[in-house]
Amino acid sequence: MPSRLRKTQKLLGYVSDGHIKHWKHPGGRGKAGGMINFDKYHPGYFGKVGMRHYHLKRNQSFCPAVNLDKLWTLVREQTWVKVAKNKTGAAPIVDVAKFFSRRAKEMIKGVRGGVGAWAV
Repeated sequence: MPSRLRKTQKLLGYVSDGHIKHWKHPGGRGKAGGMINFDKYHPGYFGKVGMRHYHLKRNQSFCPAVNLDKLWTLVREQTWVKVAKNKTGAAPIVDVAKFFSRRAKEMIKGVRGGVGAWAV
């Protein structure tokens, strides 16, 4: 087939040459196109929320928490076996931690347990 019959020959003189032009940055620059998906499925992810805290020191607000109903999950299986041998069924424990809430102290002492806190 001679080149004068090819499609490119017919398109000479036309700006887009059969292909659509891609103008500027319709989806944003670089990876910004992903924001469309994120805004759609994770609304509120981008943007400002709340107040700013300059020079935040996380150590000062460190206060790990465990709910009292989960305390026995921290006990080893060997200890469970020892408790099971006790005929009375009572197994008072001494809970040692850095922080306790007032209600937690009352509840632990209410079941004849002990509360011990070490200095921070």
